[in-house]
Amino acid sequence: MLSVIIITKNAAAHIEACLNSVAWADEIIILDSGSTDSTLSLCRAFTDKIFINDDWLGFGKQKNRALAKASGEWILSIDADESVPPALQQQIKDAIANATTETAFRMPRRSRYCGRWIKHSGWYPDYVIRLFRRDAARFSDDIVHEKVEILEGKLATLNTPLLHYSFDSLEEVLDKVNRYSSANALKNPTKKSSLKKAIFHGLWAFIRTYFLRLGFLDGREGFMLAVSNAEGTYYRYLKLMYLQQ
Repeated sequence: MLSVIIITKNAAAHIEACLNSVAWADEIIILDSGSTDSTLSLCRAFTDKIFINDDWLGFGKQKNRALAKASGEWILSIDADESVPPALQQQIKDAIANATTETAFRMPRRSRYCGRWIKHSGWYPDYVIRLFRRDAARFSDDIVHEKVEILEGKLATLNTPLLHYSFDSLEEVLDKVNRYSSANALKNPTKKSSLKKAIFHGLWAFIRTYFLRLGFLDGREGFMLAVSNAEGTYYRYLKLMYLQQ
């Protein structure tokens, strides 16, 4: 049995496509953290296993809460702005049917940035662990950038990418830069910071994304992505600096 777990908040823009792509699963678990748009009404067309918990403690802990509500032997964890294409659906089914010592599977992820599928910039193949046996893995407790921690068994790799509709507009980019730079600063509040470190790490984030990770091959969106990565890093170190003051 396969359970899909999804955490949501104001995800109406993409949740229907997400749920359509996993409607073949045995169970879909939705854990919402206080949506005020049409997210929940859209979810009800696909599942009655909808839970609400607005005591937000970070992505990792929220996903572990969703995991605790699943009953399937296998878990597929996806975000509300992701979808599973048919080829990946078949690979997931085959992986579950044929797994012996494998308890978790990673897959590449292809992300969209302001209307363009990013092929470089450190965004692809961007392997993520999303399929695992329920009793063999859990999520780290990180506030952001949580990871699946494998407790036992082997990790294997699928080759069809998960699709990630990450940013539809610059407004979304700027909003996420602000929210994630704050969350990352709180994640390591004792890490040393200063204005010089903020400038250096921000500049290095741009160089790494645009030049070393070939972001220039992604056209104008590659440049925009490199700038937003630099901004996120710069503001994270600035916020750390003020936290320490």
